[in-house]
Amino acid sequence: MIREARSEDIPQIQIVRNSVKENTLSDPNLVTDKDCEEFLFKRGKGWIYEIDNQIVGFSIVDLKEHNIWYVFLDPGFEKQGIGRKLHNIMLDWYFEQTEETVWLGTSPNTRAENFYRKSGWKEVGVHGKGEIKFEMTYNNWKNK
Repeated sequence: MIREARSEDIPQIQIVRNSVKENTLSDPNLVTDKDCEEFLFKRGKGWIYEIDNQIVGFSIVDLKEHNIWYVFLDPGFEKQGIGRKLHNIMLDWYFEQTEETVWLGTSPNTRAENFYRKSGWKEVGVHGKGEIKFEMTYNNWKNK
């Protein structure tokens, strides 16, 4: 059910990205298929969770900027442990590549904020347009 993302997955990844109810893009055209391709194959790596040939969630990490680019689920598949599995495989891979601290930003007062707090991420400030900036260190992840 979890596998590495491939280029042919990008259209379904975009559908999932734009189906979320929280952390929505102000303009869906801000993240292009070319952006996805760059982050999946040049800057980092991604994974998808598939059920009956339908992508219901994905995660993408950026090794260049040491950033979690995305972890998103189709809203109909939340609260089933899929996000946790995608998160964990992504961080396991990331910390096999580097010991650099990884960061992410997410909107405050969201399920994502709670998810990251429960997953051991540490709030370190503000990012972008009022997002909470979280970090995960190599040691915190390996000692979880």
